[in-house]
Amino acid sequence: MTIRVVLADDQPLIRTALQMVISDAPDLEVVGEAATGLQAVQLAGELRPDVVVMDLRMPGMDGIDATRLITRGPGPAQVVVLTTFDEDDNVYGALRAGASGFLVKDMALDDILAAIRVVAAGDALIAPAVTRRLIEAFADRPGAAPAPRELEGITEREREVLTLIARGLSNSEIAADLSISVATVKAYVTRLLAKLDARDRVQLVIIAYEAGLVSPSR
Repeated sequence: MTIRVVLADDQPLIRTALQMVISDAPDLEVVGEAATGLQAVQLAGELRPDVVVMDLRMPGMDGIDATRLITRGPGPAQVVVLTTFDEDDNVYGALRAGASGFLVKDMALDDILAAIRVVAAGDALIAPAVTRRLIEAFADRPGAAPAPRELEGITEREREVLTLIARGLSNSEIAADLSISVATVKAYVTRLLAKLDARDRVQLVIIAYEAGLVSPSR
């Protein structure tokens, strides 16, 4: 099954480089390119791709608004944020808008392809250590800390699982830490997604951060 990708970046060189890398993979196909957020939204609606690789800083509609519209639209595509990381203050906002993960523009090519495949499969567990670094970088910025969020309707064990997810542990690592089976961990994750109305694991990480279960020093 071929994963259909739309590239959204206002820099033609970036789009061309990504297009070349993706086209070399037998299971990936670039079906459209956008230079603005509005174009990305339009292409997502017309082409129904599996994944949109989204830059944050584009003229007109930015990547955050485009991500929000795409992920809330009919038959939504998964969105992966494309960022220079250290320069972008809005990565957190993009994840809140529904992005399932992110790519750093200077990351290894194999990692870019792997990230697209993981997100297309409906999983947002992309480089957990990098996810933590992202939230830490956001939290370090003045005024970035969100108001504490109350977690209602989850059990103490579900809270433990949520905390470990936010620390970047995989299902197998969580199972080992809590001395339970991987299948049980998956069941907890499924319940957490439903109870907390979260789109994916990245959203669970953000919820845990907002609730104070994890912090940059933990």
